[in-house]
Amino acid sequence: MRFRLLLLLFFPVTLFAQQTITGTITDAETNTPIPGVNVLVKNTNRGAVSDFDGIFTITATSTDTLVFSFLGYKTVSEVVGTRSSINISLANDAQALESVIVTGYQTQRKRDITGAVSVADVEEMNKQSAASPIAGLKGRIAGMDIASNGSPSSPTTIRIRGVGTLNNNDPLYIIDGVPTKAGLHELNPNDIASLQVLKDASAASIYGSRAANGVIIITTKEGKLGEVVLSVNAQTSISSYTSITEMMDTQEYGRALWQANVNAGIDPNTNSIKYRFDWGVNQETGAPELNKVLIPEFLDQQQTLRSSNTNWFEEISRVGVIQDYNVSLSNGTEKGNYYTSFGFFKNEGIIKTSKFDRFSLRLNADYKLFNDRVVIGENLSITKTSEVEGAPINAALQALPIIPVRTFDGTGWGGPVAGMNDRQNPVRLLEDNKQNDYDFLRLFGSFYVEANLTKSLKFRTNLGLDYGDFTARRLRKRYESGYLNNPVNRLESSQTHDFKMTWSNTLNYNKTFNDVHELSVLVGTEYFWANTNSFTASREDFVIEDEDYTYLDAGTGIKNNSGFGAENILMSYFGKVNYSLLDRYLVTGTLRYDGSSRFGENNRFGTFPAFSLGWRISEEEFFKDNVSFINELKFRYGFGITGNQEIDNNAIFNVYVTDYPTTAYDIDGSKTGNLPSGYKLIQNANPNLKWEESMMSNFGLDFELFNQKVYGSAEYYIKETSDILILPPYIATLGEGGNQFINGASMENKGFELSLGKRSSFSNELQVDLNANISLYKNKITKLPSEVVNAYGGNGADQNILGRPVNSFYGYVADGLFRSEEEVVQHADQPGKDIGRIRYSDLNGDGVVNADDQTWIGAPHPDFTYGFNANVSYKNFDLSFLLQGVSGIDVINDFKYSTDFWSVSETGSNKATRLLDAYSPTNTNSSIPAISLTDSNFESRFSTYFVENGSYLKVRNAQLGYSFEEDLIKKWGMKSMRIYIGGDNLGILLKSKSFTGIDPENPGFGYPNPLLVKTGFNLKF
Repeated sequence: MRFRLLLLLFFPVTLFAQQTITGTITDAETNTPIPGVNVLVKNTNRGAVSDFDGIFTITATSTDTLVFSFLGYKTVSEVVGTRSSINISLANDAQALESVIVTGYQTQRKRDITGAVSVADVEEMNKQSAASPIAGLKGRIAGMDIASNGSPSSPTTIRIRGVGTLNNNDPLYIIDGVPTKAGLHELNPNDIASLQVLKDASAASIYGSRAANGVIIITTKEGKLGEVVLSVNAQTSISSYTSITEMMDTQEYGRALWQANVNAGIDPNTNSIKYRFDWGVNQETGAPELNKVLIPEFLDQQQTLRSSNTNWFEEISRVGVIQDYNVSLSNGTEKGNYYTSFGFFKNEGIIKTSKFDRFSLRLNADYKLFNDRVVIGENLSITKTSEVEGAPINAALQALPIIPVRTFDGTGWGGPVAGMNDRQNPVRLLEDNKQNDYDFLRLFGSFYVEANLTKSLKFRTNLGLDYGDFTARRLRKRYESGYLNNPVNRLESSQTHDFKMTWSNTLNYNKTFNDVHELSVLVGTEYFWANTNSFTASREDFVIEDEDYTYLDAGTGIKNNSGFGAENILMSYFGKVNYSLLDRYLVTGTLRYDGSSRFGENNRFGTFPAFSLGWRISEEEFFKDNVSFINELKFRYGFGITGNQEIDNNAIFNVYVTDYPTTAYDIDGSKTGNLPSGYKLIQNANPNLKWEESMMSNFGLDFELFNQKVYGSAEYYIKETSDILILPPYIATLGEGGNQFINGASMENKGFELSLGKRSSFSNELQVDLNANISLYKNKITKLPSEVVNAYGGNGADQNILGRPVNSFYGYVADGLFRSEEEVVQHADQPGKDIGRIRYSDLNGDGVVNADDQTWIGAPHPDFTYGFNANVSYKNFDLSFLLQGVSGIDVINDFKYSTDFWSVSETGSNKATRLLDAYSPTNTNSSIPAISLTDSNFESRFSTYFVENGSYLKVRNAQLGYSFEEDLIKKWGMKSMRIYIGGDNLGILLKSKSFTGIDPENPGFGYPNPLLVKTGFNLKF
């Protein structure tokens, strides 16, 4: 018995005793040692790293599992057992090359792609808090420029490889095989599984008629085999201004008003807005001196408006709050899978009353039938969005600080009194608009059947649906705000119903011959139908202004109505062939034949061909034998033609409309009663209108170096767009109906893109992944019809937009300020010139500054854009940040009209405190023109004074997270748990010293981009 006890005590100690394990780690293909391999005892913190000769030493028990991992190689796990020596061969991990990418009606391995395709990191994209998922891609994809503001619904403008046309430049979105041009703020970002951007014509031409501006393909999530996953994600954010324009307070405005009058030689006490001044003239210098600004107690005779010191920016602003909650459930079996989710997103913006809500519900499922030969499925989402808009930034700039928000008794609205300009109370604008939201219900998705006809041949039919129901009620309330008033209220109710259907059918053949030839052939048809119906009705005079009462039938006053409908159809035939020889020589050919109802019979159909070539030189034996540090090197070339049909559905027709005031006529001579209305022509037909076409050549290079530690791609492209569809302005002599759509312009873009990444592993606990990208393009208009060549800028004679970037700026050159009487006298004849005024260059040297001295003074196209993203993980912590920048872009600083002048814009409105630093005899170094009561020097003219360098570098996003240990969360029934804190738009690291505004990304009066701080968690059960 004692012997048995000794055995029981001995063997456990023996079985689980620590022992020293040694071994050598080599490359499975070259048999060379691999230094720096992480060797970790699974489920512990014990680890080691192989030395220069690939040798490692570690202590472990016989039941332990050793995990060998190294970037660029497949991870290997080995149970120790009774071994004291373990030698490991690691195989190259070609997972990135083998990853499957959706490229248009089919999928391809990444290594087989010959077009310019970028794959977004969806997890990184979703780290940014925004209603639109696309907003999170800013700075992450080379060649993709995204403009947005801080509005709660995150409206975004996407430009892939610059501006390519004079009309609609928006890309085409393909969501689960269904095309759409609508914004993506109705799509829940948490439902996205993958996102690819097709940038060149050879990749995008399979979508033909709508692919000229690039294609963004989005695939939503599905269940995974054998795994039930319940995910719960929650996030809360708060937002506020990064900085604001400092406006004058009541005293400062009085000082500026006094200065403006004194500079004009007018007694400042004769002003019409109630200010009075204690002032005089210095007996020694003869200069005017202000002793005190005198402000009346009340602004009106009735004494209802007490003088105030209102900061209108503060009055319309608040701390914004974002709530984002998502729950999903998924599972997969041998016979099918499902994914279902519910999401709620609410953004209460930093402007009071502005908000955006979204409820989303999704069900994705598929089922396998007939021994897995047939798959049926659906991808469906239902979203309901609602938004209250409002950003009276301009009104907050203009409203005088002396005006109170409310009347003295607090029951009425403050507003301007006699002598003040007619600018509205910004707070009233928001409060009276807060019930004016819209509701949008959208059903989007597809039903499909996929049948494996043979081992190599697959048929798929896909029916896509996109239904939108838009309703809005806009109540313009009665109000009295100072002398401004609206005694009659008015309700406008509108409804728009959009229905789009896409039916596509494809045959896909895939076959490998003798492990040498890989062939993929796709043929298909697609039918697209879109119908829109809209109705608007209005009624005036409602007794009660309650939201539950104000319906059209409750009004008693004037009523009106209007409406419209539209329909268009696309019929398409397409085919694509992919061929690979020896897994190194790649050829792709595409052809699409599109017919659109927007064109006449003569040009209804357009043909859009493309081809691309690829050479994986890294697979050549001569390359493998001589270059060891390059794991993957592929050269690509693509050429293709894509189309654009973004014009009105009635563009080819004569269009007549009723117009009672100008066409009513007593045609029957009755001389009594209502006159019958006639019709007038507003557009001339053009039956010869044809497709706009973009032809693009793309040269590409993909590479992976040093065991896939360094990776990236480079692209150079030339894009030429011809027969651009435009509706040009026409001269009055053409008379009625002069509008006519034509094909008449050409444009060229040339650009370069570089993406570069670096993976590093410093130990088994510290890993770093860095990504950077840079993009540049040059744009110019190469052709315009002679009759409209001067409609896009220039002087109408020898200066026009041809050969220049689209939307280039044309104006005067501001050459500083006049600082002495001598400078004024010696300068060319410039009406209104004086000391302290802007000096404009006499470019043609004729001694007179006039319209002939204008020139091209800027272009809203950057020299280059760039982004840098870093991901660092240490033990259970993860840290990421994104920097995004723009360099060499010209922007128009609209704020300057209000911040630098008294009389150029909105005389009598408030001004920024910058104006207090204007030129004066005691402030001669200022670059701001002297305060002037009138614009005698015509400084409102568009000039380089308003064009500034909009370059910037921003911290776009940062996040710090912690993932709990599996052993801990298993006790709570969880598979994973992560908590995090982070922020968006955290600051401007760099901006041009010449930029005088707040945010060069948003230099106008749009909704400001807020700083946002957030926290949240991700749970999986």
